[in-house]
Amino acid sequence: MLRTADEDLTIDELAARAGVTVRTVRFYASRGLLPPPRLRGRVGLYGADHLARLDLIRELQNLGFTLTAIEGHLERIPDDAPPEELALQRALLAPWTSDQAEEIDREELDRRAGRALSDEETEQLLTLGILERITDGTDDNDEQRLRLTSTSMLNVGLQITELRLPREMLLQAKHIVEQHTSQMASELRELFAANVLRPYVERGRPESERERVRTAADQLRPLTIQVLVNGFQRAVNDVIRDHV
Repeated sequence: MLRTADEDLTIDELAARAGVTVRTVRFYASRGLLPPPRLRGRVGLYGADHLARLDLIRELQNLGFTLTAIEGHLERIPDDAPPEELALQRALLAPWTSDQAEEIDREELDRRAGRALSDEETEQLLTLGILERITDGTDDNDEQRLRLTSTSMLNVGLQITELRLPREMLLQAKHIVEQHTSQMASELRELFAANVLRPYVERGRPESERERVRTAADQLRPLTIQVLVNGFQRAVNDVIRDHV
């Protein structure tokens, strides 16, 4: 018979549910990332709150948080925080893209590109930030070790390389995009925090509002992206019209 999420779980069952090893669970517990289990005799039992914390840790790792940073974040969450509160925290921190950076070599890069890329084309992908060169100073072949930062952007980058644009232009374009998107992201996050998160916290995190806040955070991602894309397209049209 399968257990439901709110039933007591042994450490083996908890690890299986979370998709980690028992050793990982014990390591997190030793670092204070998980509250102590409830004891039944000599057996430690875990619940939905522990599972929710493990899910939150995984989300923080996906965002690139170091173990020390994860510890600092979880220290601000009470040990008795219910699973629903932890699920809300996870929703607020969930990455906006499922793309995961991965290490590849030149052979794998060529395979994904469908052809052998020239050094110039590879350098353009590096300039665009789609590739990063991995250098740790310990490998004579460091220049061959690459990190693909976005699988979905690789095809876009390859199409840009075919335009043979000047490297300086690509650098300036990258800077403009990063500067303005970072500013927009910061301002939109502050707007959401001021109008949704802070009132929720100031009212004592009422249980009746948790699902509403979590749903708002989930739905905000695709809606914001759609609004930004449409807004940019209209802005480009306005610029063209003004210059004609």
